[in-house]
Amino acid sequence: MALVNEHFLKLPGSYLFSDIAKKVNTFRITHPKQDIIRLGIGDVTQPLPKACIEAMHKAVDELANKDTFRGYGPEQGYEFLIEAIIKNDFTSRGIHFSTSEIFINDGAKSDTGNIGDILRHDNSVGVTDPIYPVYIDSNVMCGRAGILEEKTGKWSNVTYMPCTSENNFIPEIPDKRIDIIYLCYPNNPTGTTLTKPELKKWVDYALANDTLILFDAAYEAYIQDADVPHSIYEIKGARKCAIEFRSFSKTAGFTGVRCGYTVVPKELTAATLEGNRIPLNRLWNRRQCTKFNGTSYITQRAAEAVYSIEGKEQVKETIHYYMTNAKIMKEGLEATGLKVYGGVNAPYLWLKTPNGISSWRFFEQMLYEANVVGTPGVGFGPSGEGYIRLTAFGERNDCIEAMRRIKNWL
Repeated sequence: MALVNEHFLKLPGSYLFSDIAKKVNTFRITHPKQDIIRLGIGDVTQPLPKACIEAMHKAVDELANKDTFRGYGPEQGYEFLIEAIIKNDFTSRGIHFSTSEIFINDGAKSDTGNIGDILRHDNSVGVTDPIYPVYIDSNVMCGRAGILEEKTGKWSNVTYMPCTSENNFIPEIPDKRIDIIYLCYPNNPTGTTLTKPELKKWVDYALANDTLILFDAAYEAYIQDADVPHSIYEIKGARKCAIEFRSFSKTAGFTGVRCGYTVVPKELTAATLEGNRIPLNRLWNRRQCTKFNGTSYITQRAAEAVYSIEGKEQVKETIHYYMTNAKIMKEGLEATGLKVYGGVNAPYLWLKTPNGISSWRFFEQMLYEANVVGTPGVGFGPSGEGYIRLTAFGERNDCIEAMRRIKNWL
């Protein structure tokens, strides 16, 4: 008899965004004439950059010709894309990597969830709270998170580092040693950031405590302020303690195309029970060669085009479009007297619910009374209670109309 992985049974009944979809669908059925504006799930609305489209067409034509046809590609990614990444994302910032330290994937979500494959099940985990649900759920699936404490909504083997308005959304350095720490900056869901001195504190902590940092930089292209680092490797010593995840999803609209990459420096090691140090780059490469067949050639050619002269300009225009949405939304919400965070260096706005209303209650009120969809903050962790996440990835007119509706409603 086959037995299930019982850790999966510990997970909540459904994924956060599935719960939201069910509630929205219920509303649509009962209110078929109402027009809903969705500012909840962070999916993009602007088309792919023209440079990427042209590159994909060219790649398709290559696959239609026997002389230029390509079959299986390297699991780690094609060198033409890896070299473009190194040159534009890192060398330009004074950071140097070899091609064997970059791993192309089908989106950052995959690797942030799969990275635990190369780490023992009994490592302790630390997360900023609120946090992107995949970090927690993927650790639950392998038994690393422990047991869910129903009263607190926390997992027993996870250390939660609250990020709230009281501490300006800057998590405190733990007063104990933790094996693995997840950081996401610019942050999803709060839209807040860390300065270089603040990020340096985390790198220093990791080096002093032999801690592995899993750094999600999926939204780095939205950074506007000069003192906010685009990569954890801008901090001295980070190559010895951090893995970084990047994505083309929100940068270039690849949410449906699927492409990103993971950086695993060769200096980075972790220990065996006997105390031996093992390079994680080697383990991740072995894992990918076994369980991943590579990102499609067509997709990687599209990603390469992001770094072309035309591609850079087109991506810049798209990011400007979304950040203008964020500015309109932030100003509109603040004009109603609401407290809003984020929306300056990230496409997310973190809205404090008024009068102590719970996240889900405010979500439902906003849906039924203003016909606007957000994401309940408590779905991102205990410290998210009393907040709603809104995204700036919508159409301009929808963002303007949503702010009008919310203003009239409130």
